[in-house]
Amino acid sequence: MDFFIASAWAQAPAGQPDPLTSFLPLIFIFVIFYFLLIRPQTKRAKEHRKMVSELKAGDEVVTAGGLLGRVSHVGEQFLKVEVADGMELRVQRQSVTAVVPKGTLKSV
Repeated sequence: MDFFIASAWAQAPAGQPDPLTSFLPLIFIFVIFYFLLIRPQTKRAKEHRKMVSELKAGDEVVTAGGLLGRVSHVGEQFLKVEVADGMELRVQRQSVTAVVPKGTLKSV
């Protein structure tokens, strides 16, 4: 029967790759994502939480909707922002994106 089908000879098994080297690219990609995406985002979120917690009456702020006004009352979850003389709006504390320098409202 050998003349119809060639005999199969067992070959030595190929060396198994080291598990660490197979996961090394995945670990490298995670480290890059951490330093380029995750770490800066958590730093910005921490700064925003600090800024929102330190808001007080008299601060001039810009909201996420683009409103520029002066904080007249600070509550637990909401602020009253005076955008014009006698015109106050209630906004969520988290919607404040920036505290601008004093006197910005006079220059606008």
